[in-house]
Amino acid sequence: MASLQASALGLLPTSSSPFSCCRSRKINAAIHVPKLPKAPFSVPKIPTTRKLIEELNNIRVDGFTNTIPVLQNINFTTTPFVDDIKAQNSIAFATTQLYSLLEVVADRVEMHANIGKQRDNWNTLLLNSINMITLTAATMAGVATIGGVGMPLLALKLSSTLLYSAATGMLLAMNKIQPSQLAEEQRNATRLFKQLQSQIKTMLALGATTEEDVKDVMERVLALDRAYPLPLLGAMLDKFPAKFEPATWWPSYQVLQKKTKSQERKQRGNNGWSEELEVEMRDIVEVVKRKDSKDYERLGNQVLKINKILSISGPLLTGIAAVGSACVGNGSGAAIVAVVAGVLATTANAFQHGGQVGMVFEMYRNNGGFFQLLQETIEATLKEGDLEKRENGELFEMKVASQLGRSLSQLREFARKSASYRLDGTAIDEFASKLF
Repeated sequence: MASLQASALGLLPTSSSPFSCCRSRKINAAIHVPKLPKAPFSVPKIPTTRKLIEELNNIRVDGFTNTIPVLQNINFTTTPFVDDIKAQNSIAFATTQLYSLLEVVADRVEMHANIGKQRDNWNTLLLNSINMITLTAATMAGVATIGGVGMPLLALKLSSTLLYSAATGMLLAMNKIQPSQLAEEQRNATRLFKQLQSQIKTMLALGATTEEDVKDVMERVLALDRAYPLPLLGAMLDKFPAKFEPATWWPSYQVLQKKTKSQERKQRGNNGWSEELEVEMRDIVEVVKRKDSKDYERLGNQVLKINKILSISGPLLTGIAAVGSACVGNGSGAAIVAVVAGVLATTANAFQHGGQVGMVFEMYRNNGGFFQLLQETIEATLKEGDLEKRENGELFEMKVASQLGRSLSQLREFARKSASYRLDGTAIDEFASKLF
């Protein structure tokens, strides 16, 4: 036992058995395991994010302090990214509005085209009906004079009188509404709405539409509605005004001026304008005022007078014929009045509505409006002193030349000729427009 205890304590070697040797080694290994020394360093504490930003704000490089702004002080509502998003949303909303107006304009085109066809049919049907009624009444009045006695005479007189009275009433209504003029109004409205439709499509194709574009299109649609109304009762244009006035289907001059001032030009410098071009445009305006506009005003007043005379003559003659047919049998003179007045009424009616005098008057009124619009557009453009806010000069000159049916070289030559005539104190004998 003593030897075993000594060997267990590592004082004496154990050689009595192999098992004891092994047991001794295992015990020594368990007793002499070395202990790890303590680490001589400590892990530093990680500073907070706020302290790190404050330290970065005080970094010094080459004697200068580079200050890094604290993220909490940045205003994200005024960054360019947010502004771009707002601009894109505004453009998208304006584009949506323009598409809505495009649908409205397309509907207006269809409405005016259909109503124009209907009113043209009115003119044809009413003209043929009134002329047939008038000629039938004149024939009855003549037959009553030749061989009518007793009851046949009374029947012919009564039928002729009733037919003349019906023709008088129909003529009064027809001359009041002037169906040929109404049809021409709808044709002009269809053309102008189609023109506006193509301009809206061009705006959408170019992109970058604004709220000003939407307002301008809306004002032009309303101006066209006022110039060419669809209903007859309450909104129909006066077919017999006191004097000739050109049609106005565009916004007022102030709106045109506002539009010119609000346009943004992308080019720099003179924007295609020169002193020679401004003088050329002023010469064109003077010729349009003194020649084209005055000529259409003169023709419009003449046609208006003729239309007034014919509108009064037709119902008056049929009324006289109705009275004459009622007096047939009491003398040969009454029959002559009935027949002759009926024939004259048919002639006047055929000349007025068959010749479509109302349509001619509306055509002159529309042409006068075209020249007035051209004048106001050129004057509003030249009145703008800032060249960058004007439409490009070369493009504007091309538009004016095409509207007058001339090439650029012809327009410039015409302007030089007008200037030379003005210096000589004489008026040029040529019209500015070659279209009409």
